[in-house]
Amino acid sequence: MGDIARSALGGAWTVLVGWLLPTALNVSLFVVAVLPSLRRTGWSAQLWSSGVTPLSVGVLAVSVLLGLALNALQNPLYRVLEGYALWPGALASYACARRRRTKQDLQDRIGLLRLERQERDGPLAPEDTARLTALRANRRIARAARKDRRRSAVQRSLLRERLARFPVDDAQLAPTRLGNAIRRFEEYGYDRFRLDTQVMWNELTGSAPEPVRRQVDLARANVDFFVALLCGHCAVVLCAAVALTAARPDVPLLLAAIVVPGLLVPVWYRAAVSATDEWSAAVRALVNTGRKPLAESLGLRLPGDLAGERAMWALVSKMSRLPHHERAAGLDPFRAGRSEGPPAAEYGGGMSAR
Repeated sequence: MGDIARSALGGAWTVLVGWLLPTALNVSLFVVAVLPSLRRTGWSAQLWSSGVTPLSVGVLAVSVLLGLALNALQNPLYRVLEGYALWPGALASYACARRRRTKQDLQDRIGLLRLERQERDGPLAPEDTARLTALRANRRIARAARKDRRRSAVQRSLLRERLARFPVDDAQLAPTRLGNAIRRFEEYGYDRFRLDTQVMWNELTGSAPEPVRRQVDLARANVDFFVALLCGHCAVVLCAAVALTAARPDVPLLLAAIVVPGLLVPVWYRAAVSATDEWSAAVRALVNTGRKPLAESLGLRLPGDLAGERAMWALVSKMSRLPHHERAAGLDPFRAGRSEGPPAAEYGGGMSAR
């Protein structure tokens, strides 16, 4: 019973912090800034004249209902913010091209600083000298490098932090910063071990150690908080704009309700992107520590070498998302019932990589 209670409270805490709390803040903002201009409408006048206690109960009830609704709609909300839904094809392609250029610029800036540091320590190899010359000839990189040289070592490390928020594979780039920050750890398991965590997520979280799963939930709750906050701010701005058409609106208060939340929306978006760093670290720990329990729960055993493990997880991922094929028998050498490890010649005997 104690484990059940802790699990229930843990899940409730992530919903409370991630969705109910920011929704309550947005509903309170609506009541303070927008509702006064609607006090002459029937439902608003009745609610406003009912007293402080009924109004507080109403705000709490609406906050809980809207928070639970946003929690249920979190996947569509994330897909819009990541650039996967409601984005025209041309706009998405243009945004992906911009993100690709930004990633390349960060790589070039970091590479230029590294090569200049190596040049000060001693002569460079011919290929490094050629690359350094090419980077210095790039006006955009050279202009950014002049600012980078004046920065401290800690400030320069922020360049690597920004670069780390991109997926390793350029083919996985998303149109938005939030999409790329999330996509980087969605591809982590596949890039390192050929374990497709998007396909095997439920199996992975079901077999991973409880502290690691808890870290993932808590880290995601931080991102959920800012996502819910910025979505609610957008709704408040829209309601305030509509309220300007009401009879005798409080124009200064409504303008403040439009300008202030509107200016805060990009702030919350940047905060959500930054909060994905902890989420990424938690998912990385989940993959690193949960692979062995996952293999054991599937009746498999991890090979002793990385090549064999990558071949095994590629087969497991494909078996989970594709119809059965006789080539899936390539997974037999990895079954836990075998007394000997799979020979190296069998590693490539399964289905091809995705």
